[in-house]
Amino acid sequence: MTHESAGSPAPRRPAPPTGWRRTAFRLPVHMFRMGLGPLFGGRLLLLVHTGRVSGLPRRTAIEVVEAGTHEGRACWTVASGFGPGADWFRNLERTPHATVQAGRRFHAVTAHVLTSEEGGELMVRYAPRHPRVARRLCAYMGFEVDGSPEDYRRVGESIPFVRLTEGAKR
Repeated sequence: MTHESAGSPAPRRPAPPTGWRRTAFRLPVHMFRMGLGPLFGGRLLLLVHTGRVSGLPRRTAIEVVEAGTHEGRACWTVASGFGPGADWFRNLERTPHATVQAGRRFHAVTAHVLTSEEGGELMVRYAPRHPRVARRLCAYMGFEVDGSPEDYRRVGESIPFVRLTEGAKR
């Protein structure tokens, strides 16, 4: 399955942060570990996943694009802004069973990569709820948008989204 839109060039995704930027990106992970997860108001989750090579637990803080239920179970949908090569994304592809911390609560989840069509629809719903953030994130990931639903759909079709569904069997 490809996450790049057929009619548009591939975005110029940013490289994962290094140095002090990586430290800044990792700050929410430390805040969750100190019990400060509720400060994020549900906008961030701490994802605890299994390293695909090491087999060790890995922790990543990621933004919640959409929260709700799927097939009667709580779920959170997240995006891989650094594309399908992001370590946490690749780790979930290998081992889809993980744990998320939302606030102070922990939930066993199973990851499911959404299709590009589902990603497009998700982005169309997200952009009106968070217009400034949506524009900034698109620009950061190398996409130019005019603010139209069609443009956000095109972008959403090129971003890998993952649904994390609670309570799925391990």
